[in-house]
Amino acid sequence: MDNPRGRVIAVTGFEPAPYALVEVDASVSCARCAEGRGCGAGLLGRTSGSRRVDALIASGLTVREGDEVRIELAPSNLLQASMIVYGLPLAGGVLGAGLAYLAGLAELYAAMAALGGILVGLMAARLRLQKASCLRQFTPTVVERLTVAAISAKRLPVGH
Repeated sequence: MDNPRGRVIAVTGFEPAPYALVEVDASVSCARCAEGRGCGAGLLGRTSGSRRVDALIASGLTVREGDEVRIELAPSNLLQASMIVYGLPLAGGVLGAGLAYLAGLAELYAAMAALGGILVGLMAARLRLQKASCLRQFTPTVVERLTVAAISAKRLPVGH
């Protein structure tokens, strides 16, 4: 997975850290995902166009409107987010099916128990992702300024 590049639309100095609104190309850049053999992240969303993303600005980095930047999400955070989004529903489904097996339920009831476990896992994942600390952890970060925006200066007429 490549780290996306984007253009800074606005910079906001909110506490505890400044944020930048970055416009990134939303096209699928991973060759495996573009062929339909990747993780499936682009299946339900748009696969082309642009998207605006709020991103933290790394400490010591100064950006302004118009700068081209690179943003990233730490690999450990990406893995943890995947475990929440995919792992909790999967664990719920396996747990529901396992409990139905131990209870000796018929196949229809076992399938319903597995489906119920998936739904409980989805609700648990949603509740986990709605916490402010969780959202802050999974917010992308502007890590590099690639180009500097040109400063537009008004020129006075000659002789003034």
